[in-house]
Amino acid sequence: MATHESEETTVSDSGMITIPADIRRRLDIGAGDKLRWDVDESGRLTVEVVHQREGVFDDFEPVDAGETNAVEAEREFGSE
Repeated sequence: MATHESEETTVSDSGMITIPADIRRRLDIGAGDKLRWDVDESGRLTVEVVHQREGVFDDFEPVDAGETNAVEAEREFGSE
């Protein structure tokens, strides 16, 4: 059976909390990630990590959309 260690944080006056460093490392929580909060009917709070870091499209290959800009398009098609 897995061991479960609890950690506590304090809620600030403005409602902010700090996620303990050990938990951030264990769950790979980084800057730009989001937390999804849910409370069930019994009042139990669950938090889910939603990884949403910058650069999420770094794996995509670029698509050549051409070098035409608005000025070039006007020259190419003429002004009416």
